[in-house]
Amino acid sequence: MTWEQQHKLGSGFGAHSTARDVLVGIVLSGKSALVTGGYSGLGLAGVQALVEAGARVVVPARRVDVAREALAGLTGVEVFELDLGDLESVREFSDHLLGEGRTLDIVINNAGIMACPETRVGPGWEAHFATNHLGHFALVNRLRPLFTEETRVVSVASSGHFLSGIRWDDLHFNDGYDGWLAYAQSKTANALFAVHLNDVVGVRAFAVHPGSILTPLQRHVPREEQIAQGWMDENGTPAEGFKTPEQGAATAIWAATSPLLDGLGGLYAQDCDIAEHATGDDMLVGGVKPWAVDPEDAARLWGISTELTGQGA
Repeated sequence: MTWEQQHKLGSGFGAHSTARDVLVGIVLSGKSALVTGGYSGLGLAGVQALVEAGARVVVPARRVDVAREALAGLTGVEVFELDLGDLESVREFSDHLLGEGRTLDIVINNAGIMACPETRVGPGWEAHFATNHLGHFALVNRLRPLFTEETRVVSVASSGHFLSGIRWDDLHFNDGYDGWLAYAQSKTANALFAVHLNDVVGVRAFAVHPGSILTPLQRHVPREEQIAQGWMDENGTPAEGFKTPEQGAATAIWAATSPLLDGLGGLYAQDCDIAEHATGDDMLVGGVKPWAVDPEDAARLWGISTELTGQGA
């Protein structure tokens, strides 16, 4: 990946395309996918589209009973317990899949938390960084023996990365907590993970901004704050420019399956195409900031993540 490659390809899809739209003509029979957080919001919409295209899908879930209820009726879907904020849980889950000797053709790192109250997990790690980034980092690296040469890994990032690069001097907000900055840092980390995984490790990877969607991800954001932010009106109707979950899932599914991306990787996508450079600070317009695709920062973050998780070496 180079900064110069970070431009639209002319995919023919856009902000209103759905996950089903981008899979028209694509047959996934015999393919195996893994979607974290695949039982609510855009994750569930993505799983439904993958199954309709013929894929078998593994859905790791912290709330197994809730996941099985949400996914009931979908054929070819398996649910296993996984808490991304607990590295022992990551180890147990990945060991189970490794023991079965299956292959994984698609991995979508979709699960995440947003703007939650200050929470510490593991050895005192800040919860956004631990769950959104470190958990996925450890999971993907443990599962690498199951990948083929064609496997694609998609990290669901966000235009929230506009608000913060990596806070190298205080990754875990020990000097004062801000939930939005913690979320923002984790989304930058998601994007940088894809850069290094693709360009250095050699696993085809992309990061995506799904768009603005009202889903359970906003459960820690009070309704009055969502109204004040202009995300919805007082009746709960989403603001103009917000997507449905089916539209929000589309860019990750496109990045995971589009033939147009053969031979490419390490890029940041939006609206079912490669994103343009962000020239302003309007997150609804989107694009990608340079700190989210910087290879030197990606390498530095990879090293730190390896030290913290024991994976990725």
